[in-house]
Amino acid sequence: MTIDSNAAQEADETDPLRSFRDRFELPEGVIYLDGNSLGALPKGVRERVAHAIGTEWGTDLIRSWNSAEWVNLPQKVGNRIARVIGAKAGTVVAADSTSVNLFKVLSAALNLNPGRRTIVSERENFPTDLYIAEGVARQLGGKHGLVLADAPQDIPALLDEDVAVLMLTHVNYRTGYRHDMAELTKAAHEKGILTIWDLAHSAGAMALDVEAAQADFAIGCGYKYLNGGPGAPAFLYVDPRHHGGFRQPLSGWFGHRVPFEFEPGYVPSGGVEQYLCGTPPVLGMVALDEALALWDEVDMDALRRKSLALAELFMREIDAFADEFGLRLVTPREADKRGSQVSYACENGYAIMQALIARGVIGDFRAPDIIRFGFTPLYLNYAEVAQAASILRAILEERAWDRPEYKVRTAVT
Repeated sequence: MTIDSNAAQEADETDPLRSFRDRFELPEGVIYLDGNSLGALPKGVRERVAHAIGTEWGTDLIRSWNSAEWVNLPQKVGNRIARVIGAKAGTVVAADSTSVNLFKVLSAALNLNPGRRTIVSERENFPTDLYIAEGVARQLGGKHGLVLADAPQDIPALLDEDVAVLMLTHVNYRTGYRHDMAELTKAAHEKGILTIWDLAHSAGAMALDVEAAQADFAIGCGYKYLNGGPGAPAFLYVDPRHHGGFRQPLSGWFGHRVPFEFEPGYVPSGGVEQYLCGTPPVLGMVALDEALALWDEVDMDALRRKSLALAELFMREIDAFADEFGLRLVTPREADKRGSQVSYACENGYAIMQALIARGVIGDFRAPDIIRFGFTPLYLNYAEVAQAASILRAILEERAWDRPEYKVRTAVT
């Protein structure tokens, strides 16, 4: 779908997803292009969390583990996420953080593939994934090495009989490059390699089908496109063929087959519940559960079409002045190779982003030189995208970014 700035208003009027915008709390005067880092607040979440605090905790107290079914939230929320990522019920749980979940599944995957010593990933993978892989390798006595591809096209050549696990993020956090999950998983399986997919930048941004792709494991966070709130619980998926045949190292009581029997020895659950560990964070789970409720109504194909169209509109608008101001597109133009973000490399990127934020256009910056814009189709419209490009142009033309206050680095960029 080709849309220019003149047609943006008409596109908004005929947008099949336009009603979802009213289901989010969006501040006046803000164009929010950072939902790929923290999703906006769904309107039902405030009331649901207030009820959990005031009634379930405040009045019913510990009884709510049963009466409000707090104890089942990891599985309930997991099943809601399963529908979004194309997994069967009973194969996903919500728990912990993405990093902790990666530690669990990577440890399990390496134990499922004994005798193989290599973990393959890519140099531009999200750093925490690489840090966790290094930590797991150390914990296992340094028997495993981490091999990093310099570019996506280099990955297949690295898949040999010594590789135990291929560990990739489906959509790259800096560039927005989108791997072909099914194709790379097939290539890995042909060599006896297990796969772990980080879905942090794709779950809730596009239709996914981890079952059809035959992914062995997947992880992801709940606070980006799934709108679960800052630090929301993460999730993990385990293909049913690995249920019961693995051990993950964090053998906490919620992963026990019968937690409330209080047996002194650990006997793991035979299903995905083994990947639970400690007591679930109920308030975060409640917020994520409520945020996920609207996904039952979302047409994922329409979501993807709008995501691509929003990004294409943004790129076309910026094409008109990119060369003049040294903006270099690092996101693939090809729709099938792109997630739901657009990133540009540029000098003074941090200051430019601060100037944008000061004018109500919120994106973010990724070192050393990337300005990043996320496109969340449920609450972003075409007119806003065209306006954001216009504001960026004005900032560059005026050199509005060249002010001391925009060059002072904050802790979070």
